[in-house]
Amino acid sequence: LENDLVPRAGYELKTIDAYGLSKKLTLENLKKMCKTLKGFKEAKKIIQDFKPDIVIGTGGYICGATISAAHSLKIPTLLHESNAFPGKAVKMLSGKADTILVSFKDAQDRIRKGANVVFTGTPVKIKKKEYSQQEKETILHKEGLNVDKPIVLAFGGSQGAKKINDAIVEIIKNKLNENYQMIWAVGPKQYDGIKEELKKSDIDIENLESIKALPYIYNMEELINICDLVVCRSGAMTITEIAIVQKPAIFIPLPSVGANRQEDNAR
Repeated sequence: LENDLVPRAGYELKTIDAYGLSKKLTLENLKKMCKTLKGFKEAKKIIQDFKPDIVIGTGGYICGATISAAHSLKIPTLLHESNAFPGKAVKMLSGKADTILVSFKDAQDRIRKGANVVFTGTPVKIKKKEYSQQEKETILHKEGLNVDKPIVLAFGGSQGAKKINDAIVEIIKNKLNENYQMIWAVGPKQYDGIKEELKKSDIDIENLESIKALPYIYNMEELINICDLVVCRSGAMTITEIAIVQKPAIFIPLPSVGANRQEDNAR
């Protein structure tokens, strides 16, 4: 998704090899380790060419190689942990980073003692806005909806969520949304599959009654401010945005075998 969003925002995007590693000694894992070491060299070259004053990591596979490369070049590093329970990357790199920022106060006690941990919250660009009735009508008209019925905004993270999508497909097939309208972010990779699924029931995803289905929502600030209810996963950034615009929400945490981070965020 970054291949679309980063250039769209006016920034240059560079990529490296980065993979999640398991503790099992397998051929596949050894291959990933070799590629991750290659990613470290790629990150080091990018940093040397760019000459940054500081390198910021936000967890995930890419963070290990990039923060480690910056640390080896003696460039100040900063980590931001958005979840209530810190992820493996942040825990692993906490000894190398100069400062660690956390979104939830609870996370401070879950990071290695001695690390410089600062509670900041999560930075987001969405702001609370009060739209006039005419402005709201204009926004909804653009989505093919109206102001007569409540608006439910449903999404499952940047890539969509299959379980949420499956539930909405059943709502559509059984015409259960007579009393409300819906703006639904399906997810770029799931959109075509859902389109075909609905087509089997002679339903056109581009002409749904009282529902606007989109692969991805680019004007989230507008839509989250005009909706009446949000149905979504509970990633840290999503929770922060909903808190800022002060909307009621139904959180459906992403289930995880390793750690239920989204459930912890929601709680």
